[in-house]
Amino acid sequence: MNRRRPPRFPCSSAPYVPILIPHRPNTVKSTRNMLWLLAMLFCNWPFIRTGTSSTVSTRPDVVNIGALLSYNSSIGKVAKVALETAVEDVNSNPAVLNGTKLNLKMQDTKLSSGFLGIVEASRFMENETVAIIGPQHSVMAHVISHIANELQVPLLSFAATDPTLNSLQFPYFVRTTQSDGFQMAAVADIVGYYEWRDVIAIYIDDDHGRNGVSALGDKLAEKRCKISYKAPMSPKLSSVEITRTLVKVNSMDSRVFILHISATWGLEVLINAAREMNMMRREYVWIATDWLSTVLDTESSLTSAAMDSIQGVLTLRMHIPDSEPKKKLFSRWNNILTASNYTENSRFGLNTYGMYAYDTVWLLAHSLDEFLNQGGNISFSNDTSLTEFQGGRLQFDAMSIFDGGNKLRDIISRVNTTGVAGKLEFTSEGDLVHPAYEVINVIGTGIRTIGYWSNSSGLSVNFSDPDKHNANSKQQLYGVIWPGQTTQKPRGWAFSNNNGRQLRVGVPNRINYPEFVSQIENSDNSYGGFCIDVFNAAKEELPYAVQYKFVPYGDGHKNPVTSDLLHMITTGALDAVVGDITITTNRTKMVDFTQPFIESGLVVVAPVWKLNSSAWAFLRPFTPMMWCATGVYFLLVGAVLWILERRTNDEFRGPPRRQFVTIIWFSFSTLFFSHKERIASTLGRFVLIIWLFVVLILNSSYTASMTSILTVERLSSPVKGIESLVTSSEPIGFQRGSFSENYLTDELNIHKSRLVPLNSIAEYEKALRDGPSKGGVAAVVDERAYMELFLSTRCEFGIVGQEFTKMGWGFAFPRDSPLAIDMSTAILTLSENGVLQRLHDKWLTRSACSSEGTKQGVDRLQLQSFWGLFILCGSVCLLALLFYLIKMIREYTRHSRQISPQSGRLRSFLSFVKEKEDHHHEEAEGKSPKAQGQLGIRGSTVMEECMERS
Repeated sequence: MNRRRPPRFPCSSAPYVPILIPHRPNTVKSTRNMLWLLAMLFCNWPFIRTGTSSTVSTRPDVVNIGALLSYNSSIGKVAKVALETAVEDVNSNPAVLNGTKLNLKMQDTKLSSGFLGIVEASRFMENETVAIIGPQHSVMAHVISHIANELQVPLLSFAATDPTLNSLQFPYFVRTTQSDGFQMAAVADIVGYYEWRDVIAIYIDDDHGRNGVSALGDKLAEKRCKISYKAPMSPKLSSVEITRTLVKVNSMDSRVFILHISATWGLEVLINAAREMNMMRREYVWIATDWLSTVLDTESSLTSAAMDSIQGVLTLRMHIPDSEPKKKLFSRWNNILTASNYTENSRFGLNTYGMYAYDTVWLLAHSLDEFLNQGGNISFSNDTSLTEFQGGRLQFDAMSIFDGGNKLRDIISRVNTTGVAGKLEFTSEGDLVHPAYEVINVIGTGIRTIGYWSNSSGLSVNFSDPDKHNANSKQQLYGVIWPGQTTQKPRGWAFSNNNGRQLRVGVPNRINYPEFVSQIENSDNSYGGFCIDVFNAAKEELPYAVQYKFVPYGDGHKNPVTSDLLHMITTGALDAVVGDITITTNRTKMVDFTQPFIESGLVVVAPVWKLNSSAWAFLRPFTPMMWCATGVYFLLVGAVLWILERRTNDEFRGPPRRQFVTIIWFSFSTLFFSHKERIASTLGRFVLIIWLFVVLILNSSYTASMTSILTVERLSSPVKGIESLVTSSEPIGFQRGSFSENYLTDELNIHKSRLVPLNSIAEYEKALRDGPSKGGVAAVVDERAYMELFLSTRCEFGIVGQEFTKMGWGFAFPRDSPLAIDMSTAILTLSENGVLQRLHDKWLTRSACSSEGTKQGVDRLQLQSFWGLFILCGSVCLLALLFYLIKMIREYTRHSRQISPQSGRLRSFLSFVKEKEDHHHEEAEGKSPKAQGQLGIRGSTVMEECMERS
C-alpha cells in the first residue's frame, strides 16, 4: 500500500522482483544478467514512464484506515478503545476480509476543534488511507470534509452530529450516527408535549452549536413554539462567561432552558446554575441534549454534589435496542479495559458513541470486502493541484488521491446490515434509518427513562417497532421529577424581575358604563363589571395561581386615554391591563392581546322618527324569485287537480274556456281557503291537503314579514349610515379616550373640527336631542357594546346603517408574554362551557328597549327558505299523476278487451281518458246501445259458425 511500492510485472502473473546489478560486469554471468535487465525494463516501461501511480491488483495483505479522536474527552476515550477492539475483532475473523488485515492509525486532536487541531488532522491525511473514521468534532468535520472531497477518501464520522453536514455538500462525508436534526425534533416534541411556548437556547457559538440551535428553531416553529432568546457562549469558555450568561437568561420570562453544549463545559453550566444562581428550583426546566447522557454513561465517578446539582434535568440518549451483540460487547467491556492497561480508577463506561464507533469499523470492513470482491484496487495518485505547496511542515504534495474512493463510497452508502447499535442502513439523504432517542430524567444518584422518541411515532412510553408504528398514537411520557423535587409540571415562564411580587393590573377609571368596569364602593382595590368578572373567571381556569392587584388609571372626571394606559405596559409600570380595551392594529404593535371575549365594532347612532311606508311595500316580503316560484306552483297544483278530477267531477268538465277559468279560480281561491269546488278523488284530496299546508306556511310567513317591514319603516333617520355621515358636514360625536377618534380622522379622513368629544351618557343624550342646529351632533360613532346599553332605555335613538368595523375587546399583556396565551385558552374555555354568555347576560342584557328594533332593513324571504316545501309539494303532485296514469292504463286495458278498437291505440287511450267515468261503467255492463249492438253482432256470428259445423 505504500505509494512507492513497486508495481507488479505486467508480462507475468508473478510479482515483481527487484534487480541487483553485479559488481563485475566482465564475467559471462554479468552479461546474462544485463540481458535479463533489459528485458525487464522493456516490459515495465509503461510503468516507469508514469511513475505517479501505485496499484495493487490483487487483495492486499494490509489496508490502512485512519481515525481522528480527542483521547481525553468522554466520547474520544471510549471511541479509542471501541475502535481498537473492533479492528481486533475484524482482523481475528478471516471470513470478513478474506485474509486482509486492517491497520488502524489514530491521531489525537487534543480536544481542539480550532486551527491547530485542523492542522494536526490535515497532517494525518498525508498517510495513504482508504478511509478515515472521524473526526469527533463537527467544526473539524466541516474542514476535513473539504480535504476528503479533494482526495476522494470516505470520511465516516460516528460523533459529528451537525445537521448541516450532509452528502450534498460533502459527498465523501458519511455520518454513522444520528443527526442533531432528529435530536432537535425530539426536543421540540418534548416542549410541545408539555405545552411550553418559549424556550431559551444556551449553546457554544460554533458550527455545531449554531446549526443545532437553528434546527431546533425550525422544529419548534412546526409546534407553534419559538426560541425567545439565544445565548451563545465562546468556544473558549470561562466560569465568568458562564455566570454572566446565566444572569442574563435568568432575567427573562422563559424558564425552559435548552442546553446544547459540549460535555466539557455542560456540567459546569448546570452546577453553576444550581449553586450560584439558584436556577434549579421549582418552575425551572432544564433540557440537555445527549452530551449529558454521554457523560453519565461514561463517567462513573461523578460526585454526589455534582449529581445533586442536576436533579430533575431532562436529557436525551440515542436509543440502542437490546440485542445479543450489544450484550456481548457490554460483558466484554471491563476485560477490554483491563487488557488495555486501564486501572480501576481510570475506567469508564461504554456510551452510545462508543457503540457507533465500533459499528463504523465493521461497516467499513464489510464495504472494503465488497469493494475488493468487485475487483477494486487499492491505488493512489498524486494530486497535481497540490504539488505547488511543496515544502513546509504541512506537506500537501504528500497527499494522494484514492482512486477507488468513489466506488467505495457508493458501496458504503448501500450497506444494509445490523451491528451493536442496531440497523446500519442509510436513507437517500445519507442519514441512518429509524432514528430514535430515549428521554431520561436525572433522579437521585441515577437516571430513569420516562419515554422514547422516534421520527415515526413521536413520544411514547414504550418503544415501538418503526416498521409497525401507529402514526395516530397519542403522545405520552411517564411522570417527571422536576427541579425542586416536584412532580407538578412547571408552567415554563415567569414575569421578568418579578421577585415574587403581585402583578400590577391596570384598569381604566371611567365615568360612564359602569356595567363594564367600575370600582366597588367603600373599597380601595376591588372592581366589578363584565370585564372584571371575565378576567377573574379566566384566571380560575389557569393551571397555576396568579397573584395580582388592580391599579386604577384616570382621575375619575373624564375618561382616560386607552393608548396611554397601554403604553404603561411597555415602560414596565404595569404588567397587564384589564377592561374594555379594543384590539386595534396600532395597539398590537405595543402589547399582546388575548383572545377577544366580546365583539364590538363601530356603529352610527342617530335620532329616528316615523316615516310613511312605500306604496309597493306589500311586495317586499318575498323576493322576485319567491314570487315567481309561488305563482308557478299555484298553476301547477290547479292543473294537477284538474287532471285528477275531470273524469269523475262535473265541476271540472265543460268547454275548454270554462275548464281554464276553473283551474285559475280554484288555485288562487285556496290562498284564502275559500274554494267551492268539491274534490271527489282520493288522489286529488291528498294533493289538496299538502297544498293547503304549503299555502298556510306561505301565508303566515308573508304576514309576519309584512308586519316587520311596516314596523321597521315607521322609524327612520336622515342619517342612513357611515357613508352619508362622511359626505355631510354635520358634527359627529365620539367617546373621549376611545380609538374611534383616530379611526374617523385617519381611516375616514373626517376633519377634526367636525368631531365632538363626549364624556358621559348624559352628554350623549343631550347632544343627540339638540342636534346640529342647537350645538349638538347629527350622530354618535361608538362601539356597539356601548351603544346597545345606551339604546336599551332610549328608544328615540337607533343604530342606522351597518356595523362598519369588526373588532373585539381583549386583555393586554407585554409582548411575547406566555400569560396572554394561557389567558386566551382560558377565555376559549369560558366560551365553550357557557360561562362567558352567562356573564354577558348578567351585566349587559336589557329588555326595556332594544336597539335591534330600530335597525333599518329586514331580510326578505328567499326561495332557499322554502325549497323544502316546494319539493315536497311537487313530489306529491308527481306521485299522484303517476298513480293516476297507472290506474288509467289498467282501466283502458280492461276496456279494450271488451270493445274492439275503432282507431289507433294512442287516440283510443286519449279518448278513453277524456270520457266520463260513468259512461265506461255502462259499457262494461253492456247497458249502452253501442255495447248491446256489438254483443248482438258477436252472437249472430257465433250462431252461424255453429250451424256450418253441424
